[in-house]
Amino acid sequence: MKITYFINQYPHVSHTFIRREILELEDQGFDIQRVALRGWDSNVVDETDKSERAKTLYVLQSGLKALLPVFFRQLIKQPGRVFLAIKLAAQMTYMSERNFAYHLIYLFEACQLAEFCAQHESEHVHAHFGTNSTEVVMLAKLLSGIEYSFTVHGPEEFDKPLSLHLREKVNLSKFVAAISSFGRSQLYRWTDLEDWNKVKIVHCGLDDSFLQGQPEPKLNSETKQLLCIGRLCEQKGQLLLLRSVKAALDEGANVKLVLAGDGDMRPDVETYIRQHHLEDRVTITGWISSDKVKQLLLDSDAMILPSFAEGLPVAIMEAMAIGRPVITTYIAGIPELLSNRENALLFPAGDINATKNAIVDFTQLTDNELNQMVRKAYDAVEAKHNIKTEASKLASFIRGEI
Repeated sequence: MKITYFINQYPHVSHTFIRREILELEDQGFDIQRVALRGWDSNVVDETDKSERAKTLYVLQSGLKALLPVFFRQLIKQPGRVFLAIKLAAQMTYMSERNFAYHLIYLFEACQLAEFCAQHESEHVHAHFGTNSTEVVMLAKLLSGIEYSFTVHGPEEFDKPLSLHLREKVNLSKFVAAISSFGRSQLYRWTDLEDWNKVKIVHCGLDDSFLQGQPEPKLNSETKQLLCIGRLCEQKGQLLLLRSVKAALDEGANVKLVLAGDGDMRPDVETYIRQHHLEDRVTITGWISSDKVKQLLLDSDAMILPSFAEGLPVAIMEAMAIGRPVITTYIAGIPELLSNRENALLFPAGDINATKNAIVDFTQLTDNELNQMVRKAYDAVEAKHNIKTEASKLASFIRGEI
């Protein structure tokens, strides 16, 4: 079956879960065309990402002006469908954070996507994230008649469901995939009752490079290295984490923190580190390849994620798969995979003292407690997040078998 994957930016260092999904679906017999709005000039360092970039068609690579002839070709070929799409684009401006000009651009992008799909003879389009990328595939459906589906990750879609018109996107779709039961429940909140049957659960998955059998924890480190993976931004909670690390150090905990990522809040993070003389205890790597992230995980004693809002982070799954305990907040879909003091250490989001206590508690775990936690964590992630299983579910939904 020929299908098209449509993503806002691809490849991207934080989108390895999409890459795994595409490659596994291909292994299961799909002929997949990759289309993205951006990413042709992204600074990818991972060799597999470089290969994926070479396979990807880019809607905006020649600029917006290049989309005008594509739009007029569609208008001449099928004026009725184009006017329906214009009407829908206008409806999308209601309560939107963006004016009609943006939604008209999404329509131009949809015209190009429709042409790419026709060239590939695609029977289905799947998008990731219920934001502008799904609006583009929805408009492309009106132009081409090709069915679409999309995966909702959160938290952005749940922060502004009315602005993003989640209800309309689900209504016109073949199905929508949530990555957790929590995500499904949020989609139920903003979806018409008659469309609830369209809401499926397809977890993000790990491949054999992570799921290699029961791992061993890192034991006997004098200084415990904690790794925090993610964009440096408000919702990831790194500034709160820094305060908690300082408090743990003040109590005598022997820990170091590595922040693997970059983002708008990096200057604020660097200022805090400098002002509190944490240069020998906190390191920022910037964006690094997925292979380097994995190596950092192996070099660390645990992964810590103090997020205020999430879907269900893939980084957590990766840490669990390679034997590194997870210290994180019990929000969104995280408690579906992790249980406090069973296979992880959980703490309430936004609580500096609780975060500090979780860090101190981790440093005091015995070898036996660490071994038990790691074993149970691996069993949980292998059972719920194997990419072969999850891609098979997605494949069945795309084919209409379920």
